[in-house]
Amino acid sequence: MKKLIMLASAALLVCTGAFAAKPAKAPKHNKMYMHEQVSLIPLHQEPGFAVMVDKELAGKTTVIIDDNDGNTVFKDMLTKGTRAEKKYNLSKLAAGNYTVEVFSKGHDVKTRFYVYNKSRGKVIFLV
Repeated sequence: MKKLIMLASAALLVCTGAFAAKPAKAPKHNKMYMHEQVSLIPLHQEPGFAVMVDKELAGKTTVIIDDNDGNTVFKDMLTKGTRAEKKYNLSKLAAGNYTVEVFSKGHDVKTRFYVYNKSRGKVIFLV
């Protein structure tokens, strides 16, 4: 009787384990956005930053800089292709708070930055 109970419980464990061990499905990612990347990189030798765009599908990428009051100070079309990199020297901007927006097909970035006047020139601080 003990052997029968042991065999039945062992069989039950094996069957339960076989049905419960379904492999986990990998999450589905939209391939269009998997390699989309927009980067803002501070420049070391001059006041400003570089914008780097790497995307799979060609499309317009636009860079817009607004001041603290929401007025557009600068607008530039970076690329119509898939990859681009461009430096923006901001030495002509007055000290204050600004926002940079990079509109790229499928991946937009918006961040604040500050312009400070220091004894050695202007300093840009990306937030």
